[in-house]
Amino acid sequence: MRNVVLFFISLFIAISLHSCIDEEEFDDTPLGNFEALWKIIDEHYCFFDFKNDWYGLDWQAEHDLYVKRISSKMSDAQLFEVMGSMLSQLYDGHVNLTAAHDMARNWQWFENAPTNYSDTLERIYLGTDYKIAAGMKYKILDDNIGYIRYASFLDGVGSGNLTEVLSYFMLCRGLIIDIRGNGGGNLTNAEKLASRFTNERTLVGYIQHKTGPGHNDFSEMEPRYLDPAASLRWQKPVCVLTNRHVFSAANEFTMYMKALPHVAIVGDYTGGGAGLPFSSSLPNGWVVRFSAVPMYDAEQKSTEFGIAPHVYVKLLDKDVQRGKDTIIETARKILSQ
Repeated sequence: MRNVVLFFISLFIAISLHSCIDEEEFDDTPLGNFEALWKIIDEHYCFFDFKNDWYGLDWQAEHDLYVKRISSKMSDAQLFEVMGSMLSQLYDGHVNLTAAHDMARNWQWFENAPTNYSDTLERIYLGTDYKIAAGMKYKILDDNIGYIRYASFLDGVGSGNLTEVLSYFMLCRGLIIDIRGNGGGNLTNAEKLASRFTNERTLVGYIQHKTGPGHNDFSEMEPRYLDPAASLRWQKPVCVLTNRHVFSAANEFTMYMKALPHVAIVGDYTGGGAGLPFSSSLPNGWVVRFSAVPMYDAEQKSTEFGIAPHVYVKLLDKDVQRGKDTIIETARKILSQ
C-alpha cells in the first residue's frame, strides 16, 4: 500500500511540476535559463527550512549573488558553471544539472569523508566460494556468522531470493548486512529486504509532499510503516554496516533497520539523501533533478544529512595491513556476545 501511495504522490508532483513550469515562459537565453532554474528550485525544492536552520541557506540571496554573473554573451559552458555553482549551495546529492557535456553535482557528503571500505578486504572475506542471489553476494564466515554484501538497491531482489538466502543462514548465530558504498536505487528493494527483519507492523518514518509554491507549503506528516513479510523472517541479531557513501534508498533502508530492536547499525554516518528526487527541463533542454518530497525518521527528524550508527567504527590502517576489516570484525564481536 505504501508504494502505491508514494506512486500517486510522485505522479501528482510530476504533473504539478510540469504544469507550473509551463505556465510561465522563459526565453532560451542565459538569463531566461538561469531564472527558470532558480524558480523551479524555489517553488519545488523541499529542504529550504531545514538547510536554512542547518547552515543559513538563503535562496533569494543565492539568486541575487549568481545573477550578477549572467551575461547575454556568455557561452553554454560558462552558463553551466554558474548554474551548477548556485545549485551546489543546496548541498544535496539528489540535486544535479545535466547537459550533453557534463553533470553538475555536489557530492561533498561523501567525497570529504573516509571511505571506511576496501574492495580488497571484501575479496578476502568473500573468497571465491561465495554465493550470488540477485544483487546480493553472501556466505557463512568461519565463526558461523552470515554475511551479505548488497552493493546497490538498483539490483532487484525477489522474495524467492530472500527466502533462499535466509534459509541458508538458518543455523548462524547472527547476520551482517554490508551496504557500505550503496548509493541507493529502488526503495521497493530496500523495503522488501527490511521486511524480513520484523514480526509486526513498525512505524519507521514520515513523509510530506508539496501543496504549493511556497517554501513552507507542505501537507501534514503522514506516517510510514514497515510491514512484516509474509515469507520467512529472520529472528536473530543483525548488524548493518554503513559508511558515508550510503545514500538515498540505502539511507532509507538504514532508517528502517534502525527502528528495529534486534538490529545494530555499525560503521560511519550514512550520507543522507532523505528527499524523493524529481526532474524538470529548462528552455535550452538541460535537465535539473532535485529533492521534492521530504521524508523523516520515526522521531520526525530529517535524515537528509545522514543517520548516526549505534556503534561508530572507522577502518583502521593497521587492520587493513593485516587483511582485516575493522568494521566487519566489530560487527562479528557484537553478534558473538
